[in-house]
Amino acid sequence: MEIIKDQKFGGERPLFAIKDTRLENIEILDGESGIKCCKNLEASGCRFYGKYPWWHVHGSKIEDCYFAAGSRSAIWYSTDMEMKNCTIDGPKFFREMENLSLENVVINDADETFWKVKGLKIRNVKLHDGTYPFMFCEDIDVDGLESDSKYVFQYVKNAVVRNAKIVTKDSFWETENVTIYDSYLDGEYLGWHSKNLRLVRCHIGGEQPLCYAENLVLEDCTFDAASDRIFEDSTVQATIKGSITNIKNPRSGCITADAVGSVTIDENILAPADCKIIVR
Repeated sequence: MEIIKDQKFGGERPLFAIKDTRLENIEILDGESGIKCCKNLEASGCRFYGKYPWWHVHGSKIEDCYFAAGSRSAIWYSTDMEMKNCTIDGPKFFREMENLSLENVVINDADETFWKVKGLKIRNVKLHDGTYPFMFCEDIDVDGLESDSKYVFQYVKNAVVRNAKIVTKDSFWETENVTIYDSYLDGEYLGWHSKNLRLVRCHIGGEQPLCYAENLVLEDCTFDAASDRIFEDSTVQATIKGSITNIKNPRSGCITADAVGSVTIDENILAPADCKIIVR
């Protein structure tokens, strides 16, 4: 493998179409498309400042690197990538990709990050700020995620999330086949219009969570007292530890809780309108 080290590159496409190359302590300066249409790359201790620095790269490992705010839309249209111990300050990373793995990565501007990624593995990743990370992603495996970005995990399919702390709004909308274990989920309108969403030992906060859901399952979950109007127009099987403030118009299924503050059933409930509510 060729090694390029201790150099600075600027302008447009300075490292176009390189392959079987290790980059050590290099800088991609202001410019565009510093690394493009490449194969089998490694990068260690590198710094990226220009726009679009890593497009159409197939087979890569990136470790201990920094992507500055100016490196927006940095990594697109790439496959088979591993990234570890990196900091990202630029928005709109990771789009139209397959087989992407991140470990110990901090993304400080997660605006429109992770769009249309198929095969995404996350271990100990932090997301800050921005909107709509994870849009239209498929086949996701998460263990260790902290996020305060808005509107996370919209339109995703086939995901398993473990040990996450997500403070947001409108998360997990229009999802299909998603399971979340041992996580803290706080924000308005969690899981609306989802199909086959399963929550296991999760704590849920925010207003009006889990409405308009199909085949919703909760196992040993807890709710904040401020969470109300829960399960409206949802088909649900739920076991709740502790109390739940208000249940509104669940469509069908069974909800079991230690205590229920109130139940709202009105003329807007949809058929079959036969959900059982059991207080232990």
